[in-house]
Amino acid sequence: MAQTIRIRAGKVVVTAELNDSPTAQKVYETLPIDGSVNTWGDEIYFEIPVSGSLDETARDVVAVGDLGYWPTGRAFCIFFGPTPASRGDEIRPASAVNVLGRVVSETAPLGQVRDGESVRIERG
Repeated sequence: MAQTIRIRAGKVVVTAELNDSPTAQKVYETLPIDGSVNTWGDEIYFEIPVSGSLDETARDVVAVGDLGYWPTGRAFCIFFGPTPASRGDEIRPASAVNVLGRVVSETAPLGQVRDGESVRIERG
């Protein structure tokens, strides 16, 4: 069963659902999580206190609204458009990420979030 979360980044709030993967469950059990936004193209990411490795959900290319866990940086990622690594219209993380779920509300406001703003993930 999908678990709902709320992500507040700067003044933007989005609602998302986590899938039932082991990594998504680790993230959910750790909530709430506070961090500081980093942006990379149309991706927001930030370090979280969860360790993990790539699993069966791992992808090199993701979709608008996908949530990812990047083991290399122990980071939670929100994808809402192309990144500097993208080719054409694809959305490509720096390296493979575990897909944790997806944003179920509008993703366009995420473009207003800036580096260094506070971010919080909490149970929805």
